[in-house]
Amino acid sequence: MMYYSHELSRLALTPARLLAGIQSKLLRHELNPFSGAPGTRSIASALHVFEDLTKRYPKPAFNLDTTVCDGKTVLVNETIVERKPFCQLKHFERNIDRPDDPKLLIVAPLSGHFASLLRGTVEALLPNHDIYITDWRDASMVPISKGNFGLDDYIDYVIDFIDHIGPDTHVLAVCQPVVPVLAATALMAEDEHPAAPRSLALMSGPVDGRVDPTEPCELAVKHKLSWFRRNLIHTVPVNYPGAMRKVYPGFLQLTGFINMNFDRHLDAYRGLFRSIRDDDDQEVTRHREFYDEYLAVMDLPDEYYLDTIERVFQEFHLARGCFKHRGRLVNPGAIRKTALMTIEGEKDDISSPGQTQAAHKLCNNIPDGRRVHHLQPGVGHYGTFNGRRWREEISPRLQKFIRNA
Repeated sequence: MMYYSHELSRLALTPARLLAGIQSKLLRHELNPFSGAPGTRSIASALHVFEDLTKRYPKPAFNLDTTVCDGKTVLVNETIVERKPFCQLKHFERNIDRPDDPKLLIVAPLSGHFASLLRGTVEALLPNHDIYITDWRDASMVPISKGNFGLDDYIDYVIDFIDHIGPDTHVLAVCQPVVPVLAATALMAEDEHPAAPRSLALMSGPVDGRVDPTEPCELAVKHKLSWFRRNLIHTVPVNYPGAMRKVYPGFLQLTGFINMNFDRHLDAYRGLFRSIRDDDDQEVTRHREFYDEYLAVMDLPDEYYLDTIERVFQEFHLARGCFKHRGRLVNPGAIRKTALMTIEGEKDDISSPGQTQAAHKLCNNIPDGRRVHHLQPGVGHYGTFNGRRWREEISPRLQKFIRNA
């Protein structure tokens, strides 16, 4: 019933949101003789913030229409090269002939936000790489006739996508996918798959959540799996294509994200109020660029979410050497030819330092000369794959690793 209540609340607020938007524009309009009256701009700004906080945020676009290769502006065309019920494989096809550029599959997290959260990641790597990315679908948009989707299906998708791209593919897993991507790589290595990744970069993810547990890790072990099923799994309402599907709703996950740093988000919206009031368009744009992405959320399939909670965050199957894919034991020690890089942020409050680095202990048969770990000082979780430190310090190291693999 919670999902239905959420939809009804959103619907009930629609008239007030629309009215607030109209009133804000009227109060700030240059032809309004009262626009300069004391307090008018503050009222208009408050109405504008209310409109922002109550609107539905759609799936964002990547908007990466061009890149720069060797000092030249090059057109970029987004194409879908493979479609599956819960994901599509997207290719950023550059209008330039650079056959020697490494093929790179970026596995985006399926954890509430859309793949466009990695826009900055793609943008920094696009000039020198032939990039593909997993574009996960909102589970509320997948008809129930398409079946369910669990962690084993996730691994199957990754293997199939790597196979589609072909031999000598490099793989970057950001956050949540580090476990299924490492498992997929191990299975491909053991099977001597011809398209087994040439290199694997794991970034800020819970390979071993027992290392310096963060708040999300502690929450997972604090409750039994039945608690998550009872309190966080809800049914998609009838007005969506995925009606009657069981999901972990995106709005619930967003609530958890915001509560972790509530004061920071509160200060951000206070700043938005002041920026709108003072006509600081640059700051308004900066705020919206972040929150248009951050507040756009998607639902997760229940089986996948519960699988991840149980096998990754509660029982630590991969770290303990008992992770299975469709009944088959996954052996990271089978990885011998794939180069391995792990990347962590010093101030990461989602996956603390050491959780991703644990992959090196599991992949004990990769030669020392083909493995590297990087701990980035001064950045949190988001900063490892977006922002200035990512562009100027992390990305160059990652690109060097890929080139040398």
